[in-house]
Amino acid sequence: MPSASPYRAIFAAPGAKEFSAAGFLGRMPLSMAGIGVVTMVSELTGRYGLAGALSATLALSAAVIGPQISRLVDRHGQRRVLRPATLVALAAICGLLLSAHRGWPDWTLFVFAATSGCVPSVGSMVRARWAAVYGDSPRELHAAYAWESIVDEICFIVGPVISIGLSTSWFPEAGPLLAACFLAAGVFSLTAQRATEPVPHPRGQHTGGSALRSRGLQVLVVTFMATGAIFGAIDVVTVAFAEDEGHKGAASLVLAVYAAGSCLAGAVFGVLRLSGPVSRRWLWGICAIAVSMIPLQLVGNLPFLAVALFVAGLAIAPTMVTTMALVERHVPRAHLTEGMTWVSTGLAVGVALGSSAAGWVVDAAGARAGYAVPAVAGALAAAVAFLGYRRLRPAPQREGSGADGRQDREDRTEQRVA
Repeated sequence: MPSASPYRAIFAAPGAKEFSAAGFLGRMPLSMAGIGVVTMVSELTGRYGLAGALSATLALSAAVIGPQISRLVDRHGQRRVLRPATLVALAAICGLLLSAHRGWPDWTLFVFAATSGCVPSVGSMVRARWAAVYGDSPRELHAAYAWESIVDEICFIVGPVISIGLSTSWFPEAGPLLAACFLAAGVFSLTAQRATEPVPHPRGQHTGGSALRSRGLQVLVVTFMATGAIFGAIDVVTVAFAEDEGHKGAASLVLAVYAAGSCLAGAVFGVLRLSGPVSRRWLWGICAIAVSMIPLQLVGNLPFLAVALFVAGLAIAPTMVTTMALVERHVPRAHLTEGMTWVSTGLAVGVALGSSAAGWVVDAAGARAGYAVPAVAGALAAAVAFLGYRRLRPAPQREGSGADGRQDREDRTEQRVA
């Protein structure tokens, strides 16, 4: 019988509890900022098209700037890069809130939203620390990645509730403002922990150019662009649907249920010992996410929507765990943080496209019609996963792993370790 012992074991490493806790705070804006901007703008203007476009701009900006920040982190270290980048992001977020509050022209909102892309990919930074600690222990690293997926989902359970709740019951800018506070606390706490910071790899140690040259990573990134469109669309459409039902504040609870399904599945997945290649489990996970979008086309009320989203969430965390395991196999150690961030970038681009498309569909045809957007995105994700599956297996020999036989050991253990 599986037990929770793998989760207890990974925190035996010195500093693990501290950097994981800091990562939790630093990732809260991931679940709060986009939905907070949607809620803020819709409260102030009633324009879901503008709200979705701003959320898309935030995500696209992070998609463009995020990998560059992570590349600098791989070369110079987390502390030297993350602190100044975070200060720029915080200044831009404050400008966005001020311009929204003052009713300045729309273009000012987009300028500040675009500059906010300096927000670091905190999840990638934390996972890079786990890889530095357990890089030669596949079982522990699997449990660590599963734990971080659980933390991600806890953020998405708590974050929307706080962000939407504050923006609808206190003042419209409250949700994004608190997200900025979480970002500052998380990043500065994480970067203060020098003992667990991964060793940087200066320019001379970087081989092969960008991590994105990996064909396997390319498949993961493109697939997650479509997957991110699912998430972005669901956020926007659910807020609009809840408003149509007369309970806009309930959108946060419904989205929390969505994340709860993923959190539960991730907790179980992290302690299982599964057979078969990781790449095959990843393919089935993408297909499960796509199929789970079908019931949303039948949604008629909030309780039904909550149940459908809970079921849909069950496939998310296990798929994310296998994705990070594949990144770790296909990307050289000197580019690991960048590689993980490229996956986040794919998600961010997808969120941008999905939220923007969903906002316009809601404005044009209503909230129920908006759920067609995640269905189309799910079909695209499954198609790309099938077409690119061969690039993910077998995994190439990793450069800079520190042991020539490491990949062979990982391939042998893949059949018995999830």
